[in-house]
Amino acid sequence: MKVITTEINGLLIIQPKVFEDNRGYFYESYNESLFHQNGIDQHFVQDNQSLSHTGVLRGLHFQKPPYDQGKLVRIVKGAVLDVAVDIRKNSPTYGKHFSIELTEENKTMFWVPSGFAHGFLTLRDNTIFSYKCTNFFNKESEDCILWNDTSLGINWGIESPQLSEKDKTGKLFNEFETCF
Repeated sequence: MKVITTEINGLLIIQPKVFEDNRGYFYESYNESLFHQNGIDQHFVQDNQSLSHTGVLRGLHFQKPPYDQGKLVRIVKGAVLDVAVDIRKNSPTYGKHFSIELTEENKTMFWVPSGFAHGFLTLRDNTIFSYKCTNFFNKESEDCILWNDTSLGINWGIESPQLSEKDKTGKLFNEFETCF
């Protein structure tokens, strides 16, 4: 397993060791000991999976403390543009974002700790997105920043994605008061 740091402290790119031959492939998508050795010393309590079609955008979501979540995300099938926005008020990268393409071919995983708003844009039909969470979902704690807020400068590469009602009415970043 190779762990790559990003320009935003806490966000990690994880490239598993993949064993491929004429039968297919095998890799460990999670190994607690290896993850702890590489700085992800977390206890995961919930696994989630979604299926989305091309052009679906989900985000930018987070849960407020004490129900905040870290997420270990990966693609089972398909591809996404995955984005994390730093919402930690004392962070030198507050308001900055990082994006990465996760695909079934590259098998790359992305660690998004608590204190980040997270979202993704589906790049292929029938994309299966999987993520492990460090806390249980709590409806009253969820919040959303507007995906296309120009102050964030995120290049999603799409003007009219398919959105949920919640994602259409997210908060503007400059009107958002962080609790991290």
